[in-house]
Amino acid sequence: MKFLVVDDSPTMRRIVINALKTFGHEEFVEASDGIEAFEALHTENVDFVVTDWNMPNMSGLELTQKIRSDAKYQNLPILMVTTRGLKTDIVEALKARVNNYVVKPFTPQILKEKIDAILGPR
Repeated sequence: MKFLVVDDSPTMRRIVINALKTFGHEEFVEASDGIEAFEALHTENVDFVVTDWNMPNMSGLELTQKIRSDAKYQNLPILMVTTRGLKTDIVEALKARVNNYVVKPFTPQILKEKIDAILGPR
């Protein structure tokens, strides 16, 4: 399974990737904003998107809306990882059709639980 990890902070991308590695995932593509991420979707065979919300150029919410508007990516799993923890933010992200939502800071175990909840039993 290949993960697309999208965050304008290289440190946060590294934290997410290191957490994913502890669960046995080894394939990653990185992007620093939504524009780079959407381009990566067209050049890489991505199975799962983990995106921040607050980024320059194209936010994670805008990225989610763009992904969901493309029939090819309608069912691509998207996990939003963000500092935005207000109920109204979570509702807005869910309306954009993210599959799940994690508020920073988070533990690797919480990340795993959210991903497992999206993927279901395997």
